[in-house]
Amino acid sequence: MKHILSINNINIIGIITLLLLALLFTALVVYEEYKDFNTEVTQLKIHYLKKKKEEIKNQTKRVIKFITYEYKNYRDTLDKEKLQQHIIDAINQLYTDLPANRYIFIYTIDGYNVFDPNRPEIKGKNMLKITDPTGIPILKELIQKAKNGGGYLYYQWEEPSTKQFSPKISYAEIFKPWNWLVGTGVYMGELENMVLEKEEEMKNRLIKYVMEILTLSAILFGFAFAGIKLINKIIQDEIKTFSEFFNAAATRYNVINKHRIKIKEFIPLASYVNHMVETIHQRNRELIQLNLSLEEKVRKKTAKLQQQKEYSEQLVKAQDAFIKTSIHEINTPLAIIMAQIDLLKMYEKDNRYIQKIEAAAKMIHNLYGDLSYLLRYHRIEYEKEPIDPEPFIRQRIDFFNEIAQSNRLSFKLILQKSEKVWLNIEEFTRLVDNNLSNAIKYALPGSEIVVRLCNEKDEIRLSFSNKAKEITNIEKLFEPFYQDSEHENGFGLGLYIVKRICERNMIGVTLQHNENVVTFTYIISKWKSNENPTA
Repeated sequence: MKHILSINNINIIGIITLLLLALLFTALVVYEEYKDFNTEVTQLKIHYLKKKKEEIKNQTKRVIKFITYEYKNYRDTLDKEKLQQHIIDAINQLYTDLPANRYIFIYTIDGYNVFDPNRPEIKGKNMLKITDPTGIPILKELIQKAKNGGGYLYYQWEEPSTKQFSPKISYAEIFKPWNWLVGTGVYMGELENMVLEKEEEMKNRLIKYVMEILTLSAILFGFAFAGIKLINKIIQDEIKTFSEFFNAAATRYNVINKHRIKIKEFIPLASYVNHMVETIHQRNRELIQLNLSLEEKVRKKTAKLQQQKEYSEQLVKAQDAFIKTSIHEINTPLAIIMAQIDLLKMYEKDNRYIQKIEAAAKMIHNLYGDLSYLLRYHRIEYEKEPIDPEPFIRQRIDFFNEIAQSNRLSFKLILQKSEKVWLNIEEFTRLVDNNLSNAIKYALPGSEIVVRLCNEKDEIRLSFSNKAKEITNIEKLFEPFYQDSEHENGFGLGLYIVKRICERNMIGVTLQHNENVVTFTYIISKWKSNENPTA
């Protein structure tokens, strides 16, 4: 009887062993990473809660300190209701810059609402019986903790931005002269986002480790292959015969003679190969027909995609037109506002509220000028003309004087008479206005903004200096939409526009930052009389 060899029993032990080792090693890596992840998340939650508790506690104590100060100073000059309303209005103004997920609230210890910026409709209503979805009597618990010297309360409450219930923590204390419950609440939804980020980091680490394991496994399998090759030398002659049949079947429509196969496991394979050869020839004919059909479908799909592309381009053009029209339409109401402010100043010249409104309107006017310039600078040619810089700079400083005063700032002018410069008046306005606006925005309160104009041989040097906090990324100041602090207002476009104007007009720029004094200097060539004013 013919002896039939089996390679399955020879290789199966080695393959299973390697596979189990790889799986075990992978499982250990994943388990350790999961443990580290849980530890990191736990520490993150502890640190986050501690930080938020400190923030809301300090916020509450600052508010109570402010109320106590106002109470001591005005209790003898204002009646109780007026003094309370004065304090509430002041708190509403002072703390409008709080993060969206944090706010201040005031109740009486009897449960009546005094102040809640997120729910102004409940003012004066008794909220003592209100509970969260888990049944916690929120106000009762806070009052009890506040009576004991102040305390925290965890509960679920609807977040205004999402209209969904979210974990929340509040801290409250009692202002005893009026029996006010003063507190600060903060939503904890940010913590969930931080945990998700940690999960993404863990996922990336696991992918990295799995790839390293795969690489190591490939090396191990290489060594295993060498051992298997040695073992397979025993059956090499049989495989050689089988390979000859495969080579013949691969190049011609030929089938394998199963009677010449000596290895048991390859006999069914020979039947499959013969069936495969027949199927391949059948599928080849089908593929030819399918290819013709696909070419037609591709042609139709290409035509459809072209239509969609044209439609998308039309949408982009329409959107651009809408933005341009919107900015243009701002000009009319802004001009009306400025005119009405001038009329009001005729009757109430020293009204500080009108001064603040005028300052805000001028900032909007400056922003309008920036946006208009951004829309037009690459499409139109700005004609240049000779400009006398000294009176022009004084005129722009007069425009910004109200804005500076409202920010408790003042201007110091050191301006020399000089020859005219050759610039477009709109671009020169944008350069000066954005530097003045930038100085006002970042100057320390109570400081001076120094504007210098130095007359030199063939050029003038125009500089703007102000005291400001340390700049962290000087090299990024001229990039669009960049702000040195995420808490600053504005779009971050002013210095980007200034950079574009300097590049168009070959104006040199230097920036110095020494001992908290920031100085922007611009070197502008003087106008030569032989230059064509209409060029």
